[in-house]
Amino acid sequence: MNAARLAAFFLVGLLPACVATAPPASTPARGAAEAPGWIRSELYFGVGAERSIAAGGVASRPQDAPIGEAQWRDFLDREVTPRFPDGLTVFDARGQWRYRDAATPTREKTKVLVILHEDTPRHRADIEAIRDAWKKATGHESVLWSRDQVEVSF
Repeated sequence: MNAARLAAFFLVGLLPACVATAPPASTPARGAAEAPGWIRSELYFGVGAERSIAAGGVASRPQDAPIGEAQWRDFLDREVTPRFPDGLTVFDARGQWRYRDAATPTREKTKVLVILHEDTPRHRADIEAIRDAWKKATGHESVLWSRDQVEVSF
């Protein structure tokens, strides 16, 4: 066996030992395997039609009636904060939605609710309960829920 082959054989023989002693790059930190991941949930609530496109600027449906700031705060206090008391963010937006039976969309003011939470069955059920409560209270067809996995640091 020449020297180059002997060196290659020796190095190849050492590789399994090196690999076996080095921890895999994806090894979770101690205790991390038990901890659930974190989710950023965004909920989109229509709070009033600015202009119903189909009706030429007139609110044509009961659900198009504006929801005032006091009503929104009451909903947050009653339905959201008890389920997510550690914190949340709300911002105003504008969007459009086409009702199932409408030919054209309705433009409306929107509240976007952002909640960072652990990904647990309990929290998913809490989000669904918030969505259901809004639909029952307003007659709206839907509350959009967008969610993404996130890394958080406090």
